[in-house]
Amino acid sequence: MATSQPFSILVVDDEPNNFEVIETLLSIEETALGETQDYQLHYAASGAAALELLTLFQPDVVLLDVMMPGMSGLEVCQRIKAMSQWQALPIIMVTSLTSKADLARCFAAGADDFISKPVTGLELNARVRSMLRLHRQHQALANFNSHLEKMVQERTAQLQAMIAQDGLTQLSSRTFLLQQLAEMLRAQYFSFAVVYLDCDQFKLVNSAFGHRVGNQLLLAIAGRLQQLLRPGDTLARVGEDEFCFLLRQIDSERALEPFIQAVLQSFVSAFEVGNCEIFMTACIGIALGNRAYQQAEEPLQDADTAMYKAKQRGKSGCQIFDRQMAMAMLERLTLETDLQRALNHQEFVAYYQPIINLHTEALCGFEALVRWQHPSRGLVSPNDFIPCMEETGLIVPLGIAILQQACAQLLAWHQQGHTDLTMSVNLSVRQFASPTLLADIDQVLAETGLDPTSLKLEITESALLENAETAIGIMAQLRSRQIHISVDDFGTGYSSLSSLHRFPLSDLKIDRSFVSQMDESQRNFKIVSTILSLGDQLGLTVVAEGIETRQQLERLQQLGCQLGQGYLFSQPLSADAVERALWLG
Repeated sequence: MATSQPFSILVVDDEPNNFEVIETLLSIEETALGETQDYQLHYAASGAAALELLTLFQPDVVLLDVMMPGMSGLEVCQRIKAMSQWQALPIIMVTSLTSKADLARCFAAGADDFISKPVTGLELNARVRSMLRLHRQHQALANFNSHLEKMVQERTAQLQAMIAQDGLTQLSSRTFLLQQLAEMLRAQYFSFAVVYLDCDQFKLVNSAFGHRVGNQLLLAIAGRLQQLLRPGDTLARVGEDEFCFLLRQIDSERALEPFIQAVLQSFVSAFEVGNCEIFMTACIGIALGNRAYQQAEEPLQDADTAMYKAKQRGKSGCQIFDRQMAMAMLERLTLETDLQRALNHQEFVAYYQPIINLHTEALCGFEALVRWQHPSRGLVSPNDFIPCMEETGLIVPLGIAILQQACAQLLAWHQQGHTDLTMSVNLSVRQFASPTLLADIDQVLAETGLDPTSLKLEITESALLENAETAIGIMAQLRSRQIHISVDDFGTGYSSLSSLHRFPLSDLKIDRSFVSQMDESQRNFKIVSTILSLGDQLGLTVVAEGIETRQQLERLQQLGCQLGQGYLFSQPLSADAVERALWLG
């Protein structure tokens, strides 16, 4: 068993002659086996001497006599095994005791093997080499475990660094920022400010130039923001295009003003990324430290809430968090939940406002308007929920549900004999941009069986202007189905009157703001007159909204307006109320 380094064997015996016997037996046995010596023998004449020589000789195995004066072999064995650095050291007890009870005491003391006296060379060599092999295997395993533990520690340190640091910008991470906040709150330190920053329309950069340029822009932004750091403050990247400052020694909003101005000013000049100059703006939300904060996430969440509020007001906005804002956010989340539940429970119903032929003042159709029949609040105005549904996208399934109700109701009135009636239904901007719009309308018409020539879809100017070519394509598809199309709230958008002929329209609806102020403003009167003239030239039917007085009606009749609706004739009504009001009598 040749090794690069000789094994070390410590023989502990109060009789020196026994050491010589062991040395001779091992030598003779190796010669008989044709092996070379690969060990060094060391001698200790007592148990106490053996304990002192362990560190010097670093034995791989110990041959320990049991019966010794002073400290017995059993006690020596127990003491060696009690030391953590020697627990794995193999100990072979050399004894003339052969009873099972004696051998049991040897093993109880921690011995790994034993040799009975008189010792024979063959047995001695076999047991020594067996223990040496086990010891080296244990050492190899211990070394491997030590190496593995070191690797784990190094990797853990790397992971901790990765957790504490953003991989792209090398700024602090969200986790590190939260740790800093937690320490400050534990120390009852509240003179701080969390400044949450979100880049405006950053996704446009990724879409236009790709993520590589987007990452370079983030690095450039991080570089500028780092220049604003004060000693002791922290700058972290907390989202794709979101950064957050943790500022110390901030006791008031006024103390924060110069810093906020510096942050906004840092976005004024363009960022040079590759061969491009990119202008970027950012919105800022701020949460000031206060004793109400218990958890590190709370000020960060409040600053995020304030930033969201700032973004609602447009680019380069700044907002300091207050408790009313938190209540508004809670109400908003509650409303979103209620709206989703209301959709699932079919709480949205169509109300119908009559559309009148202004020349004959006879009923010619209805506009379907959504109302929310809330189980506890009663009838909820659309002004209270439509903006939220637009933002969340719930307006798309809601719009189809109202279209379904309106078409089914109009078919029922047709079957009652009112075959000349039409139904106008609004399409929101998001609905008009929905990829399933045409399929959804086809399905509603197929399920209800309504004649599509009786259906008018009202689209706002903004929906047409977002992508005019796409809008023209969709409208052409609708017109091919013989569905009429109306521009709703005409005159409030920014469409060019000269380009109106490009769209395959059938109706124009004059916004109520012009109709309601016709008498007070000569300018509004001229706008109404111009729209009516334009409609006449383009062969479009013009509908006036918001007619509330006889005087407004008479002025519209004088101008030749064909159709109108408003509270002068009727407020929006349920289907049952329409029939009870004798509109369909």
